[in-house]
Amino acid sequence: MLKLYLFISLMCLVRSDTDEPCPSFTRLSFHSAVVGTGLNVKLMLYTRKNLTCAQAVSPTDLGSLNVTKKTTFIVHGFRPTGSPPVWIGDLVEGLLFVEDMNVVVVDWNRGATTVIYSHAAGKSKNVAVVLKEFIDQMLANGASLDNIYMIGVSLGAHIAGFVGEMYDGQLGRITGLDPAGPLFNGRPPQDRLDPSDAQFVDVIHSDTDALGYREPLGNIDFYPNGGADQPGCPQTIFGGLQYFKCDHQRSMYLYLSSLRENCTITAYPCDSYRDYRNGKCVSCLTPQKESCPLLGYYADHWKDYLKEKDPPMTKAFFDTAEEKPFCMYHYFVDILTWNKNIRRGDITIKLRDKAGNITESKINHEPATFQKYHQVSLLARFNQDLDKVAAISLMFSTGSIVGPKYKLRILRMKLRSLAHPERPQLCRYDLVLMENVETVFQPILCPKLQM
Repeated sequence: MLKLYLFISLMCLVRSDTDEPCPSFTRLSFHSAVVGTGLNVKLMLYTRKNLTCAQAVSPTDLGSLNVTKKTTFIVHGFRPTGSPPVWIGDLVEGLLFVEDMNVVVVDWNRGATTVIYSHAAGKSKNVAVVLKEFIDQMLANGASLDNIYMIGVSLGAHIAGFVGEMYDGQLGRITGLDPAGPLFNGRPPQDRLDPSDAQFVDVIHSDTDALGYREPLGNIDFYPNGGADQPGCPQTIFGGLQYFKCDHQRSMYLYLSSLRENCTITAYPCDSYRDYRNGKCVSCLTPQKESCPLLGYYADHWKDYLKEKDPPMTKAFFDTAEEKPFCMYHYFVDILTWNKNIRRGDITIKLRDKAGNITESKINHEPATFQKYHQVSLLARFNQDLDKVAAISLMFSTGSIVGPKYKLRILRMKLRSLAHPERPQLCRYDLVLMENVETVFQPILCPKLQM
């Protein structure tokens, strides 16, 4: 009886993988992860004509793939529970929303599903071999390497790199979404993703202190919130499973925001996160906004600027909000003080529009130093973009619990938008901030000579 049950179960699995009218991503159980799975790569093609029903394709059967169009491969990573990635459907839909292309989902869940990470990592080059066979067939039918784009997630980023290396870096583009760090940190370029694997390689690092890769791997490497802990993710183990995977997965959700959300995440080329937070890395902001790199799908707009660099590699930093769509809007707060003595502390600024919407920025990553007749420019980040600011509030704090309360005497405060430099700059003169007391005022337009 047991043998009959196992036979029926096996036949159901085989039927679901081969005979289903709309092939779907392989779904396995945790039991499969415990016993391990042998490698089997399944390729599923989506286009605008079959957005909701995949077509099975293979190195011997390209199906309805149009070789004259861009082809984007989506390659997932380690699957310790056997479940399909929750973001697959959104990514396919988002890509086809922005461009008429072929999207090929690379399902290697049979191989990636195991509780032993090294077993999955060890299969990554074998997955790359299968993908090369498929791309070779595409090329034989008239496709161009320029039109091939690979999006690799975690282990999948290195798989994309292995494919790129097989074509001597002639693939059009590779995007690495938090490339896996364990077993890859410190490895030579041929054993991981690296900038020479495609004509353009962009990478988002969102978990550099745990599951992700620490060092730059691409032509441009994005480090949201410094690349380690992401806002909105659990900070302790009491957050359950999300504590382990939230930071790592954030790279995917940031990429997704570039496809469908009504915000564009701008990043700032910089040597360090600290310099970015201190407002030292906004030189890319010019009347031509495209001079600052954009995160996600449109990151390749930056490749023309990289031609001037040797080597063509850049690190870029930015901050995000805790929730979708993650955008933050940057302003400079210029403060000119006239205190006789030096003051050190943090500034909290709130903006309010006529409709009563309020957005707040706490500039407290490190104390600012205010000196007499010396202007300090602080980079403020807000999660709302208020078109017309009706009121501003400022609060100064030294962070001291005991001791005297200080005053910050301001000759001039100026607020200027980095996202919209064409907007009028707002000023206020002759303010006195009492420590830990919120001071609210209506701004006025700055004189044109200051703009």
